[in-house]
Amino acid sequence: MAVVGIGVDAVLIERFAASLARTPGLEARLFTDAERGRPEEGLAARFAAKEAVAKAIGAPKGLHWHDVEIQTQDGGRPLLAVRGSVADVADAMGVRHWHLSMSHDGGIAVAMVVAET
Repeated sequence: MAVVGIGVDAVLIERFAASLARTPGLEARLFTDAERGRPEEGLAARFAAKEAVAKAIGAPKGLHWHDVEIQTQDGGRPLLAVRGSVADVADAMGVRHWHLSMSHDGGIAVAMVVAET
């Protein structure tokens, strides 16, 4: 396996929560049904993960927020599921494996993504 790309993103949780409160429908635009309804720090971390995925594959135009879903495995480990526009770009780049780490503390949510062949 070879690394195709790495992406990292950090989100101020308070600012992100204010954006969600201020903009009706933003949560539905950014997150799938399965992701919505989580605490604000969890949503902020998932948003950071989606941004990190985009950065790992070069942030091409035309990516859709719902085409990246952060799922939770038994034990709490996050898992990336990609489809549609994101899967198309990743497939063209030879991405076959994703690694994701997310955390939040001190008012900041952060995510790091590694895309591998």
